[in-house]
Amino acid sequence: MAQFFAGTSGWAYPTWKPDFYLAKLAQKKFLSHYSTQLNTVEVNFTFRQLVKETTIQNWLHDTPAHFRFGIKAHQVITHIKRLKGTEDFVPRFLATIEPLAAVGKLGPVLFQLPPNLKADLALLKEFLAILPRSVPASFEFRHASWFADSTWELLRASNVALCVAETETLTTPEVATAGFVYYRFRKPSYTGEERRSMIERIRQHIAAGRDVFAYFKHEETPEGARYAVELLREVGGAEGA
Repeated sequence: MAQFFAGTSGWAYPTWKPDFYLAKLAQKKFLSHYSTQLNTVEVNFTFRQLVKETTIQNWLHDTPAHFRFGIKAHQVITHIKRLKGTEDFVPRFLATIEPLAAVGKLGPVLFQLPPNLKADLALLKEFLAILPRSVPASFEFRHASWFADSTWELLRASNVALCVAETETLTTPEVATAGFVYYRFRKPSYTGEERRSMIERIRQHIAAGRDVFAYFKHEETPEGARYAVELLREVGGAEGA
């Protein structure tokens, strides 16, 4: 049966006290508490640095078996090399998160492309060819030129998910291209009607047999975390969530 995972882009925010974290909770215990309320988190610092194995082991210790870590791909891949000539760095990056995969806690790996990277199907096809099929991957395109059937076809051929990103300036088309769906809800706030629409769309994907990963933007307040908790309550999530 398809599962639903909901969380935020990060968890280490003292400003979430006392509404989400207890006022006296030590920061080193944030992830443990977070994982009692939500069943996934999108890790963004992997965009700028390769994660250490000791850090991974701490994550594994602090989270239950059903928990999933979504990982943002390193900027060397997406922003510095811009998908070109990454044959050596991609395996190096993936090796750092292999301990998560080994115990079933690796969620999707997000490849977020620069806003000024326009559609280049040959480039995308070449990159997808070096990406192991065992890696659950999702692409966030931030230039509208990518929003075309030819892009969706390439993603489908590799079972790679289109990241459906909702922002105040650009919204990705709602297209399923893989066996799972990846949402990034980036607006600072959502109306009740907008949240009901999210719930309906997520339920449709679950009914179609697709796992769903949904991440809300972190802010100075825990509003995104509360939205994620609400969605999990309304839709139902992975076992134990």
